[in-house]
Amino acid sequence: MSLVPEVEVALIPDLVRDYGPERALKTLWEINDAREHGVIGVGLGGSEQKFPPELFAHVYEEARSLGFRTTAHAGEAAGADSIWGAVLDLGVDRIGHGTRAEEDEDLMSYLVENQVPLEMCPLSNVSTRVVDILENHPVKRYLDRGLMVTVNTDDPMMFGNSLAEEFQALVEVHNFTRDDIQQLVSNGIQASWLSTERKIELLTEFSGDSREELLST
Repeated sequence: MSLVPEVEVALIPDLVRDYGPERALKTLWEINDAREHGVIGVGLGGSEQKFPPELFAHVYEEARSLGFRTTAHAGEAAGADSIWGAVLDLGVDRIGHGTRAEEDEDLMSYLVENQVPLEMCPLSNVSTRVVDILENHPVKRYLDRGLMVTVNTDDPMMFGNSLAEEFQALVEVHNFTRDDIQQLVSNGIQASWLSTERKIELLTEFSGDSREELLST
């Protein structure tokens, strides 16, 4: 869905924890009625600490039965337990943020082994005081450890940032190399909910590898 031919847009509405699971279920059905407008998945936002993932397990089961892809904010305001809940109780495809995953070594190993994508938002995490300064953000440690790290803007209208500014900050503060940035972009394509064929097209365009090379990896 896009008014600009060169830009592809898909929508992932957020369910709001603070309204409770039953309202979330009603919202999910409303979202399902809007699929023709480019809705491809659902997320879960709101207070991680007051409304843990397990409260919404039946909502996410229904979302999967409707064919939606799923993500949820976890490991931002709340700790590693919220990430475990998102993965095990909700069965999400991706984790929104995941900043505090390193509080649990078993979780870190799980995320590496299963290549669960993390939608990390470094500049937002500084603004909301999840981390005190960008130098202390774990994004570089996670990437070096082999986690499926992607970098995102979170909410550009709220934080006044762009993806280019996110990358620039990582280069300036965390000494990200060109290869690091390329890995982040590649991870973003692979973690997207595009078709396999479209992912291969984008990866081929971005990396210069042939389609056959990408299919063999």
